[in-house]
Amino acid sequence: QVQLVESGGGLVQPGGSLTLSCKASGLTFNNIYRSWHRQAPGKERERVAGITRTTGITTYLDTVAGRLTIHRDQNQNTACLQMNDLRDDDPAVYYCNAGEYWGQGSKVTVTS
Repeated sequence: QVQLVESGGGLVQPGGSLTLSCKASGLTFNNIYRSWHRQAPGKERERVAGITRTTGITTYLDTVAGRLTIHRDQNQNTACLQMNDLRDDDPAVYYCNAGEYWGQGSKVTVTS
């Protein structure tokens, strides 16, 4: 069974940091583009970061560039999203993606 299992969501204060992790199982995802998306209440899901399968080139949503970093560990089939300097417009449920597969979602809350 193919699965993407996320971990690491939670509650932080403005300016705080969190790291989300997405571990794949049931399939080798090393050759698949990996990305993170988020969906806030009442809004459409948007892609916040992506990393190419072979060259490791990363792309980011403009509003998160410089604060969020995506990276992948090829050996463990894991993709992570390091989130720094979290702001009031970052709270959402964050989802990892690999091809047709999605993680279960990780809630990120930013509140003082």
